[in-house]
Formats: sequence, C-alpha cells, structure tokens
Amino acid sequence: MSLIKLITSGLKGDTKIVNAYYCDISPCVDCRHCWKNSGCAINDEMQDVYKYIEECDNVVIASPIYFSELTGKLLDIGSRLQTYFCGEYFRKEELNIKPKKGAVILVGGGDGKIERAYETACTLLHHMKCYDIHDVVYSHNTNLVPALDDKQAVKGINNLIEFFNGSDKEKSS
Repeated sequence: MSLIKLITSGLKGDTKIVNAYYCDISPCVDCRHCWKNSGCAINDEMQDVYKYIEECDNVVIASPIYFSELTGKLLDIGSRLQTYFCGEYFRKEELNIKPKKGAVILVGGGDGKIERAYETACTLLHHMKCYDIHDVVYSHNTNLVPALDDKQAVKGINNLIEFFNGSDKEKSS
C-alpha cells in the first residue's frame, strides 16, 4: 500500500486519481491560444482534468522527488494550467473554478530537499484555486525506510484525511 492508497481509503466522497505516468497529456507548447481564448488548443486527456479541477472540493498533488523537484510528467500536466493563468492575467476573466482545499505529498530518498518541489506544487495548487493548503506531508528517506513505515508521514496522511473530511466540530457548526 502506498501513501496515496492510504489517503484515498480514508477520504469521504468520490476520488479521482490522475496518474501523470499513464495519462495522455502533452506539455504546454506555448502556442499562445490561451492568451486570447479560454481552454487549451491541445485536445487530450487534460480536457477531462480541467473539468475535475473546476468542480472538485479538494486537490492533492503527490509526487516522488527527482533532483529536488516534482516529476517531469507531473510538470507536463502543471504546464497546462497556463490557461488559468492567462485567463486571470491576460484575458481578465473570472475563472469558473470552485475554491478548494489543497495538499502536497512528497516522497523520495537521497540527498535532495523537498522545499523546491513543495513550492512548485503550491504554485500549481494556487492556479487551481486552492486557498487553504495543508502543510506538506513527506517521507524523504525512502532509500532506507519505506514511506508506509515512516511514522511521521503516516501521521501526516491521517492529518490530511481529517483536514479534507472536516472534523466533527466543523460539521456541527
């Protein structure tokens, strides 16, 4: 079981996993279509991802860390959020994206650091209208200890589950 399976098993409601490695999603090619038009000129699985982003309540970005950064395939997907940036700053449009909560889960081993990957993930979350972002959950010693054996990471996942599901106190308010 991975940290992703752990969190999804505890979340209430529907979940959708977009696995960057298996999606047919090309990176942004800087065609500048989105400078003047909403959406993206590239017609691939990202069209479905835009729908999920616009309607969902929560977004989790989960990634292994390679050389202190998110994976290249995840960055390909992230580059396609350019249409949201252009909508806000170039087209001056009110984006039809539901505000949501966000979180970042990072795993890796070796001698890198998590800060750059977390900062990149938070930038992506902001463009998806995540205004309430939980503290990063990470396991950064996976070359020696599997993530599911990392007590701090598992505790962080449990905190994320509570953050997304809401506490009983919040429900009674």
